[in-house]
Amino acid sequence: MDKITLTLKEAYQLAFDTLTAHGISAHQADAIAVTVMRAEGDECAAHGLFRIPFYLAALANKHVDPSAEPVINHAAPGILRVDAKFGYAPYALKLGIPPLIKAARSQGIAVLCVNNAYHIAGLWPEVEAITDADLVGFAFTNALPAVAPVGGTKALFGTNPMAFGWPRKNAPPVVFDQASSVVSKGDVQLHKRDNKAIPEGWAVGPDGLSTTDPAAAIAGALLPFGGHKGSSIALMVELLVGALCGDLFSFEVAVRDPGTTAPCGGELLIAIDPARCAGGQTRADQDAHAEVLFAQMRAQEGVRLPSEHRYAARQRTATEGIKIPASLHETLQAYLSGS
Repeated sequence: MDKITLTLKEAYQLAFDTLTAHGISAHQADAIAVTVMRAEGDECAAHGLFRIPFYLAALANKHVDPSAEPVINHAAPGILRVDAKFGYAPYALKLGIPPLIKAARSQGIAVLCVNNAYHIAGLWPEVEAITDADLVGFAFTNALPAVAPVGGTKALFGTNPMAFGWPRKNAPPVVFDQASSVVSKGDVQLHKRDNKAIPEGWAVGPDGLSTTDPAAAIAGALLPFGGHKGSSIALMVELLVGALCGDLFSFEVAVRDPGTTAPCGGELLIAIDPARCAGGQTRADQDAHAEVLFAQMRAQEGVRLPSEHRYAARQRTATEGIKIPASLHETLQAYLSGS
């Protein structure tokens, strides 16, 4: 496959220019382009420039507001809500995370519910924003129905990712961001784009039988990881986002917005001040204790900490740039020119 090399700045500009060319406001486009650029820099292609057509496809939805200005509401000292007003999640998160951090430092723990947001990105950027403030972070979101509950064969849950971040004093935070399905839907979509078969065990087709055809998997259902364990986590995320935050369940998103490729719903973030949980320990004691665990993990050959691959990629792409398929570049250029 032919590849094109771009600097991260060029990736940002390509995303920003393409989005604004289609009527998305500068504030919304900037937040999206930063998120996309970060994904490309971390070599997470499924959330990079590949996603720009998905953001643009959302414009066909009658609810979307490409110039939305989110509204922040302080429901309690430790509970905040951000109504994205049917704009895109990156901008709502950009505005909502600073007051979440402030509330967590004040109260020891704080919750942010994001509502009415078109969310197509990974969760690690917002978790890293929390860990950058020396706080422990969690994030949860649902999506369009794509995953069958264990024992079933029809898509009901979203891929329902969850992310966790632990801040470190002299090293990047430990962060994981993972779907509750065997694999993210984005990875299946990349296989479809590249005409590659998917492994057995990822999905079933519309007939309920195992498939290696990514198109059949998208038309059918992905499977939860670990059987009932992943299914239970997907259920938990649905309840945290759809019920607790007062938004929609994944299947309800599909009913309200039939045919959309960009789910519009909620996200739940939690920020915890570890210093307020330490009891008789100091914050330095907590850090040191955590590092003992990380050292024990890495003492085993072949073990790495979550996110280490992303951090290595981040250092590399900062100087070497990124490589994207030439076909994707051509697609974005066509969007940019309006053809």
